[in-house]
Amino acid sequence: MNIIVTGTSRGLGRAIAEYLAKKDHNVVGCSRVEIITNAFKHIDGIDFNDTSTLDKLQPFLHEADCLINNVGIAYDGLLATQSESSIAEIIQANLVSTLLMTKRYVRERLKRRSAGLIISISSIIGIRGYAGLAAYSASKAGLDGMTRSLARELGPKGFRVNSILPGYMETDMSKSLSPEQKQQIVRRTPLSRLATVDDVIPLIEFMISDGAKFITGQSIVVDGGITV
Repeated sequence: MNIIVTGTSRGLGRAIAEYLAKKDHNVVGCSRVEIITNAFKHIDGIDFNDTSTLDKLQPFLHEADCLINNVGIAYDGLLATQSESSIAEIIQANLVSTLLMTKRYVRERLKRRSAGLIISISSIIGIRGYAGLAAYSASKAGLDGMTRSLARELGPKGFRVNSILPGYMETDMSKSLSPEQKQQIVRRTPLSRLATVDDVIPLIEFMISDGAKFITGQSIVVDGGITV
């Protein structure tokens, strides 16, 4: 399978790309920065706050059987005091650019009368309220709304569209949490730990397989039970 994964410089995105490449999928990853990897083809200079840079991915879209929208940024801050620029940046990178990337992918596949698979990495923050994360929450809730609408819109063309909602993860994006904050999350989680990339990747592997060929429009939570 030919797969595009966005946001593959580190964390979950890089782990997804490396794992799928080891499973003999042809993976194209992308990010703003250059990385050294022999596991998958990586396109640098892709800035999701500058959608003109998405042109670099255009040659790969028509062959991609699957698009995994993973790119995302997060800034903490109470909405009343958060800068307007950081709010706009979060919404642009996490939601607007992902919509535009998905549009490009869908158009290329439809031109060739080929179906496709779209998986967006959302977050439980989009379905639960957390102080200081209003903008991030709005961006991820938007991804889940996109998922449901596109599942209806593109289902008749053979596309499947789903999102995956991890809980707090042991990745670079959780480094801003203090040890006390992490412990509070762990205490609230029935399975008593943060999520890891190894909790999410098997679900992605299943969702791109024929075993999930009748699953679309779903936002699947992987959070150890914290949202229960």
